[in-house]
Amino acid sequence: MPELPEIETVSRALRPNITGLTVQQVVKRREKLRMPIPNLEFLVGQTVLGTDRRSKYLIINFEHGQLLVHLGMSGFLHWASPTDEVGKHDHWEMRFTDGQILRLRDHRRFGCVLWQPKDTIHDALTHLGPEPLEEAFTTEILKQQIGKKGSPIKTVIMDASVVVGVGNIYANEALFHSKIDPHSKASDLSDAHLEKLVIAIKFVLSEGIRLGGATLRDYHSVDGSDGLFAQFTKVYGRAGQECLVCKSTIQSEMLGQRNTFWCPKCQKKIVKKTSGKGSKQKIKK
Repeated sequence: MPELPEIETVSRALRPNITGLTVQQVVKRREKLRMPIPNLEFLVGQTVLGTDRRSKYLIINFEHGQLLVHLGMSGFLHWASPTDEVGKHDHWEMRFTDGQILRLRDHRRFGCVLWQPKDTIHDALTHLGPEPLEEAFTTEILKQQIGKKGSPIKTVIMDASVVVGVGNIYANEALFHSKIDPHSKASDLSDAHLEKLVIAIKFVLSEGIRLGGATLRDYHSVDGSDGLFAQFTKVYGRAGQECLVCKSTIQSEMLGQRNTFWCPKCQKKIVKKTSGKGSKQKIKK
């Protein structure tokens, strides 16, 4: 599934080519993907002001509102010309007055196209947590978001209501860089652990963007390029291989219905021990 770095890559690749274009026609070939596709004929004659991103939603800005595009599990946007054949899974498109066409191809139909009028927030965005790459995402904010959650830290940081955009591959990598075992209870982590985790989340997501995301299965950017991040992972997808740091064998199992990878030596399970005098963190070896 395209995650925050992939959508940020799409937004940045799309921005210089779509900004300033005027919509000539909006075509939908299905009434519904994951959610009903709204009628967007009112965009005809409107000019694209630019692109942004919120969580895993690509935002295309117009004067009177914002078009929200979610790529789901296997969707991607691609440029086409009027002479290009429409593919079986090309379900929606915007045509521009200069002849270019921006098409959404989605084999599994888990994506969505939504409209958000100016000065409103779509229901799909109201539950979202903070953006991890903003300065406002700090140790204290993550601590507040976690609260008393006793679930494994990996599943917690993948919860979009806690923090957005930390998909499976990036959660695995962030926990490796912060030296935290993914099974550790979120509520057991000290401020020092959370500080390391915030730094690691920012690092792996920034690296993901720098490398154009992680091309897994169907994802590639709007210009057709592949992301390179998956080629440089430390633990993700490396079960049974040597850890690049300590030479231990990378472990793997399902956690929260997602493949989870970790180094049993580099990453320690954090357990908070409670006594009559309060609590303290203990690292299991």
